[in-house]
Amino acid sequence: MRILVIDDEQPTLKMFALILTALGHSPVTASSGEEGLRLFDDAHPDVVLTDIKMPGMDGMDVLRSLKEADPRCEVIVITGHGDVDLAIEALHLDATDFINKPVRREELVTALERAADRIRLKHDCAESIRCETSEDGAVVRVVGTVSGQGEAMLRHAFEEALLSGAPRVTLAFGESTALNGAAITTLTTLLGRAATLDRKVHITGASDNLRTVFEVMGFGRLFDPLRQDDTTP
Repeated sequence: MRILVIDDEQPTLKMFALILTALGHSPVTASSGEEGLRLFDDAHPDVVLTDIKMPGMDGMDVLRSLKEADPRCEVIVITGHGDVDLAIEALHLDATDFINKPVRREELVTALERAADRIRLKHDCAESIRCETSEDGAVVRVVGTVSGQGEAMLRHAFEEALLSGAPRVTLAFGESTALNGAAITTLTTLLGRAATLDRKVHITGASDNLRTVFEVMGFGRLFDPLRQDDTTP
């Protein structure tokens, strides 16, 4: 994997470069958060390892910026012993994992294996949740089971549709598509956001159960194709 390591300590960067190369990865190093974000745009790494405590832009700021730029990126934060609260906060911001300093090889390998698993899972989700835009409108296609990683993909695709400027957004569910509770909450929030932006939304292909859920939440009119001029809740 291409791995970007961000740490303000040069000995630590050299250590990571040696270990990651020995493990068969391709490491790129940055000595500050700011430099790390620049390298992220240029190198497009699969995984980012970032120290939590750094002068200037710290690891939490790096994590927030990376997730805002690309919610699919995998970020492992490097913490010191006793930084449990920061580690938990990082996980709430969708960090892949955290490892403690001094870094143990076994712990690093395990964290990278988890990141690789998430990348494979997101690749599957990326194929099942996508936004297609045209002059007539934007279509967010959702196929399969949306949970965990898929929730972020759903949010990203829907926001892409809203930002496209298309006059209408169609949310098209494939056969047997299922949403978990978090994904439904996310979707209802996005539908509410579309309403506040006065954007027309239409839903097709939802199962009876999913349709019932959205009707209970006040989005039932979005399913009626005959009322296309009145599809905002």
